[in-house]
Amino acid sequence: MASRTGMLALALTAAAALTLSAAPAGATPTPPAPPGGRGHGGPGAHPAALADLTRAALASARYLRERTATAAGYVPDQYCVTDPASGGALGYPHFNHAYDDSLDPAKPAALLYEDDASGRRRLVALEWVVMDRDGKPETDDDRPSLFGQPFKGPIPGRFKGQKTHYALHVWLWKPNPAGMFATFNPDVRCLPGTTRP
Repeated sequence: MASRTGMLALALTAAAALTLSAAPAGATPTPPAPPGGRGHGGPGAHPAALADLTRAALASARYLRERTATAAGYVPDQYCVTDPASGGALGYPHFNHAYDDSLDPAKPAALLYEDDASGRRRLVALEWVVMDRDGKPETDDDRPSLFGQPFKGPIPGRFKGQKTHYALHVWLWKPNPAGMFATFNPDVRCLPGTTRP
């Protein structure tokens, strides 16, 4: 496994690469709106977005080891989450509901892990979750943004007690061919027997 410093350097390099393009190959990036706006492009056109990605990478580096995340209040889901439609996966979500509605780059609501070759889990991505004010999936006048990216949603609750919400995934710790802000990563695989029955 790469050293913590090496992995942090990779995450920061990935964040810096977004100054050139935040869109998947072949797509035309559009500049994000000013902070608080609803821009649809990558963070490259806005220095604050790159600064926030750097904050997220620095803050999440402490959670490279799963046990550090659980000690900090992130509760692991027992199942690895896949997306049959895309063939990709999220990995194992670890939620800290104290950070629901957070737009702080250093306080994601969820950390996403995948199994590695040595039988451990390694951090691959971060997720921010913001509840929809009116709870109606058909309206989106309160859509938040972070890193110059609009959140996806509104999304109906996926588990008991979860409300309609918006979500933003950031693949800082594992490259995602679908894009740094895509929901699922085609390069994340769930081991046999680890997905929800």
